[in-house]
Amino acid sequence: MQLSDVCSVEMEAVLSALPWVPVSIGGFDLLAKAWFGDTQYWVLLSDLSSVWEEEMNAEDIQSRAQDLNKRLRAPTQAFFTHLCSVARPCYSSQDDEQTSAAHMSLERHGDNLTIRLKSELAGLPFYWEFRCTPTPVAMVCRQLVRPLLAASRVLQRQVEDLAALLIRKDAEIQDYQDNGAVLSRARLQTEPFEVHRYREYFFTQTIPQMGVLLDSLDFDSELQALYVAVSSGNTAQKRKHSPGSSPTAEDNHFPDHQQTSDVPKGVGSSLASQEQIDVKGPSGRTPKADSEQTVPLISTAAAGSEERSTSRPKKKKARGLFR
Repeated sequence: MQLSDVCSVEMEAVLSALPWVPVSIGGFDLLAKAWFGDTQYWVLLSDLSSVWEEEMNAEDIQSRAQDLNKRLRAPTQAFFTHLCSVARPCYSSQDDEQTSAAHMSLERHGDNLTIRLKSELAGLPFYWEFRCTPTPVAMVCRQLVRPLLAASRVLQRQVEDLAALLIRKDAEIQDYQDNGAVLSRARLQTEPFEVHRYREYFFTQTIPQMGVLLDSLDFDSELQALYVAVSSGNTAQKRKHSPGSSPTAEDNHFPDHQQTSDVPKGVGSSLASQEQIDVKGPSGRTPKADSEQTVPLISTAAAGSEERSTSRPKKKKARGLFR
């Protein structure tokens, strides 16, 4: 592998650790991901119909700066420092003085995208153009598709873990009630959680009310943080392998359960088995049963506490626990 290829791989790894940010340039809404180094940059832009990119090094920056700014004479570092100060806020959706001082316009020429920037450097006009070309499909998959698919899997696992926790909480509440505990405020009373009923309601009622659009550019801060966590995790795994080594299964799959959570694999199957627990007691809840028999435990620490709790004699008539 050549040195330039190694540098390109390292640059892409740094780019992967950055989130996509919704920006507005020249009246157009886009998702942007931009990395600025010492004397180089890499910009990715998408309108969810196309993805464009531009990668520039010090030599290319010096040549373009001289072509666009005939009256300015300065080293590459001076040009680039000013370019970073006015362009970086525009690609990070920041609203500050530098952003307002720079004017950016956008034009499309066939499959290409050009963003023109105008500002002022040392009292003279400073011009720059980001001449973006279509991004290869492989790059789009690495920077957008695969991380978002991995993030959706992580969120699904989180939902399963929370559902399992709710089921265990219901079992704990049922045990309190069987031992005589009474709520001090009736408004705190809740129904037992049924995962299949909740899922059906969410799909048929909640999602239509959310108004989710497939062309929405809503990439909020929480989703950005999740994207960075997933992308950084995949990048860290790939760095463990040398450039000459053959790719392993770890390089081409989403984070498994052990990487995303400490919850054992049996938790997901417990949600399906919950449908079979349909025998109700007089109060509408599932009859008293050992939580180890109805719902798998969330972690080894929880398993230890459960064993300790079952070994102790239960306190009868412990009324007023919720008071």
